[in-house]
Order: sequence, then C-alpha cells, then structure tokens
Amino acid sequence: MHVIREREWPRRGELVVATVDRIVDYGAYVILDEYDKEGLLHISEISSRWVRNIRDFVREGQKVVLRVIRVDPRKGHIDLSLRRVSEHERRKKFLKWKRKRRALSLLSSAASRLGMPVEDVIKATWWILEEEFGDALAGLEEVAEVGPEVLIKLGVPEDMAKAIAQVASERIRKKEAKLSGILELTCTAPDGIERIKKALLGAKEACPEGAKARIYTIGAPRYRVEVVAGDYKLADKALSAVAETALRLIQELGGEGSFEREKH
Repeated sequence: MHVIREREWPRRGELVVATVDRIVDYGAYVILDEYDKEGLLHISEISSRWVRNIRDFVREGQKVVLRVIRVDPRKGHIDLSLRRVSEHERRKKFLKWKRKRRALSLLSSAASRLGMPVEDVIKATWWILEEEFGDALAGLEEVAEVGPEVLIKLGVPEDMAKAIAQVASERIRKKEAKLSGILELTCTAPDGIERIKKALLGAKEACPEGAKARIYTIGAPRYRVEVVAGDYKLADKALSAVAETALRLIQELGGEGSFEREKH
C-alpha cells in the first residue's frame, strides 16, 4: 500500500507502527510501516521485566507500536522501545494507523476507477483533507455523508471528487443517530401485564419508516426505548412517536405511564 509521510526519517520520541522482521539473540529487527525503514528493538527495550525468551513478547510478522529512542540517518540506524509505550498509547496509535490505511484504501480504489496513478489522487486530496478535518478518513466520512461538493469546494477536480464520493458512499457506513428514554408503565387490572405488553407492541409499531425501535425491560415497571435512524431529526421524531403512542395506549387500556428521555 502507498505510504504517506511528512518526513524521510522518524523523530525521537515518536510512536511508530512496525512489523517484526526477524528475531536475534540481542533483540528484534523490525520494519517501520510508515517509513519503510529497518529499526532495532534491543532486548533491553522489550520489557521492564527480565526477558528470558524474546518470542514471549514479540514474534515474526507481528505488528507492534514502538517508541523511537534514537535516530542516526547518517548510519541508517533507528533504535526503538516497546517497554516505553503504554497500553493507552498503543491503542491510540493503532487506531490512527488503521484509519490512515482505510483512507488510503479508499483513495486507491478511486484512483483505479479513474485510471489514474494513486499518487496523483493522494497528492490532490490527502493534505487538504488532513488540514480541513483533522484526518483524511474523517474527511472521507463527510464526503460519504454529504457528497462530492465537500471536495470540490476544497479545490479537488470535479471528476476526481465524484469518483472519491462514489467509493466513499459505497464503502463507508453512514453515521447513525441513536436516542433513548425510559418508559414507566403500570396497570392494576388483573391482566395488567398483558395490557402493558399490548401498549409496548403498539408503540413499537408506531416507529416511522427509516428508523428502528427497540423496547426492553430494565425492571418492571421501567422499560428502555432505543431508536436508531440515519440522522438526529428522524431519531428524535421516532422516539417521540414511540413514547407518545405507549402513553396513549396504556391510558386507553386503563393504566398510566410516564416517559423521560436519557441524556447523550
């Protein structure tokens, strides 16, 4: 996959994703995925604990997040550390790396459809997406939601913008809005439970098209209502419809109820 980088060499202190290439007695040699360069993870930098067997911590082919502790471009040396990376840093770096790869994959697909070198598409879009949205995938998610106009306004050629938007809309799951609230329904009639079930079933059926509703008990007489829709406006409408129907039906069936939205 094409590599995007601002610099030829990583900086001291930087977190990098690397693939373990080979293990030796004194450590492991890795390939820095984002720089396509080799680095050394010395055995003393693998763990704060005593390392008897290096393969208990890393193995060939494994993806790891490492911290750069020394860089010598003249000698071509990069020294790395695993023990100086916290679990939080590891997860955060992997997420950022995966999002970057996802964005590159989408742009590569768009380049194929255009019959253009992927480098040309990346050059025309990557850095403006990074600057405008914080990361390229966030920009492509916006393109999937809104359309090619997002890119065109940023100066991307129209044919390229349309191809990218088409790929993004096909491969990026659209954002969903999720709202919820708590219903309290009671009925003192002998068949009160059945009447409450009837009210809840009718409420669920009142959910408008384009939205989905789920109602489940969290301990009678309290029931959680969850609705999911393509946007907040529809989700808000759906939650109101479901709750209002439940309250109306339980009153008609001789019971009473209340509803409170949950904050998100």
